[in-house]
Formats: sequence, structure tokens, C-alpha cells
Amino acid sequence: MAEQECGTLMSMTIKAVIFDMDGTLVQYDGPFQSSWDAIGYAAGLKEQWDRLMEHYFPQRGLYWEWMDANAQLLRGLSAEKIYRAILPPPYTPGVREAIAQLRKRYKLGILTSGLDCIARYICDDLGMDFYLANGLVVRDGVFTGKCEKRVYLWTKDRHFVELCAREGLDPTEVCFVGDHLNDIPVMKIAGLAIAFAPKDPQLIVAAHAYTQDFREIPTIIEQLTR
Repeated sequence: MAEQECGTLMSMTIKAVIFDMDGTLVQYDGPFQSSWDAIGYAAGLKEQWDRLMEHYFPQRGLYWEWMDANAQLLRGLSAEKIYRAILPPPYTPGVREAIAQLRKRYKLGILTSGLDCIARYICDDLGMDFYLANGLVVRDGVFTGKCEKRVYLWTKDRHFVELCAREGLDPTEVCFVGDHLNDIPVMKIAGLAIAFAPKDPQLIVAAHAYTQDFREIPTIIEQLTR
């Protein structure tokens, strides 16, 4: 069952639910259940990919450089072949059921420092409305070694505000669902914050509620906003 950190129900209007993607909507293999790991591993680059993660992850100011390094490893490889290996994505149990309930009442979106090829697929597949994600440049069917930088791993709050403005939403009208430390700044400015399968106890403190069962998310939103 869901656990609530706040004891009182909240009086607010929620118009949209925005989800983190990697580790929340989908669960790929790898240290962060990340779409970046999925694409690197599918390309047969696990050893090199993991070395880059060990080097760059502790250096929060070098996320764009980390993306560039990953993109360079993919240069010249077939995008279609690799996409076939990672799509459809491995949804978290309960995602389809929860999204089907939520889309009857709310706009639904994705905010992720993961990859747009996955976010776009999820939106099309589950009937979600919008996304903001990073991308890999493909030309003539192969990766060029370039990337499209849209969401910095450690400044998701800034991108959350940008995405809300793009979609005509006030951040206080949005429920945000995330799982990792980099989601905490977003949780602090969203109207409602839910930690799903939180990877660190700090998320439980930052969120209004947390759960290990994705199917509980529609009920949590209803209980906290009625």
C-alpha cells in the first residue's frame, strides 16, 4: 500500500501528471535502469559505457560531456538495429493500468534526461500527451556521434518549469512522479509529488507520498487532492 508523509489531504487542482521515465515508467537493465544504458548495452558497448558512467556520474557539472562521450561511442552504428533491441520498452508493472486511468482526467507527460526515442514510443503507445527528453542524431540510418541536449540530469527543476510553460501549465497544477535523487528539485516545486520505488530515503522526505506499486498512483492523487 501507499505510504503518505503528510497526514492531511491537500486542497488543490491538478491538471496534469508528469512522470520521470527511467526507473519510473520503464525498468531497463543497468545501474540506473536507464534508457542510456539500454542503448549502450544493446550496441555491445557495455564495458566502455560503464567506464564512462564511473568517470562522469560523480562530476555533476559534466553531464553534457558525458552525453557527448556516449554519443561518440555509437557513431556509425545502425540506429534501427539498436532500436529494435530496446523497443518496446520494459514497462514497470502496473504502468499500463495506471496510465489508462489517469488519462481520463489529466494531461500526461514525461520529463526525462533519458532518450526521446523511448519517450516518444511511450507517448504513442500509452496515449500520453507530451514529453521532453534528450536525443541522438541519426542520419542515413546510422548514429552520427552527435546528441541533442535538452534535459540536464541535475537541473530537472528548470526543465520542469520550461515544460510546464510550453504546455500551458502552472507547476502547482502538476503532479510529478519520480524515483531518483535528481527528481527531488522537481518535487519541491510541483503541486503534488509522488516518489515511486524511491532509490534514496531523501525522496520519501521530499515527496507528499510514496509507493512501491505503480497501480496505486491514481488513488494516491485522488486521495491527496479531493
